[in-house]
Amino acid sequence: MMKVILVASGKGGTGKTSLTAGVGAALAQLGSKVLLIDGDCGLRNLDIVLGMSDRVVYSFADVAGGAVPLADAMACHPDMKTLYLLTAPVALPALSERGMEQLAVQAEEAGFDYLLIDGPAGLPAELSFLAHIATQAIIVTSTDRVCVRGAERCARKLEEEYCIQRIRMVLNRVRPQLISHGKSGNIDDAMDEAGLPLLGLVPEDVDLISCSNSGRSIHAVKHTGAARAFVNIARRLNGERIPLKL
Repeated sequence: MMKVILVASGKGGTGKTSLTAGVGAALAQLGSKVLLIDGDCGLRNLDIVLGMSDRVVYSFADVAGGAVPLADAMACHPDMKTLYLLTAPVALPALSERGMEQLAVQAEEAGFDYLLIDGPAGLPAELSFLAHIATQAIIVTSTDRVCVRGAERCARKLEEEYCIQRIRMVLNRVRPQLISHGKSGNIDDAMDEAGLPLLGLVPEDVDLISCSNSGRSIHAVKHTGAARAFVNIARRLNGERIPLKL
């Protein structure tokens, strides 16, 4: 059965897009067929991170609105043949829960194992339509207290209003030296304040910044902390029990 995962956060700039791209690519490399949806209407950038700006034509709203079938709208990654992308519309369209359900049905019929949605920051109106089809969620945050508070609020909304029960947290841009010197929030405190189980830890990684700007997958750069973290998260999503570590 296809897993539909909403990647969300309480604040912008936590790294949702990088995580969606990195984990999506890792899942594809592990043998899954993966569809990524950029859900950030008007502020889309998942195509840039994936190096697919010249390949996307249709948005997920075109499919949800019935203008074009998923098979014609989705774009295949140039290097990973089981990784596909549906971009976001340039402006917020009229969406419906029924239309989003039909999109998910088409994705499952096409044989996708995972549908990962790069959600908008915060709690905008379009989040409800994206959350409507999600079977689980990943909340992305740093250890900073302002981000953790936003993560907790976002998680509660997804749970209480959209009935998503399986919600886990990824701590992104973790800087062990700052934590050890008391200059950044620590991992245990972030888990306690957010009230969420931990799915993964992603270290601060300059190679990830470089790859995002150049449209290269982080997995093209070997032996980086972020690449290893994305693979470990993908393995946990696949049900493997592996230890949590940076």
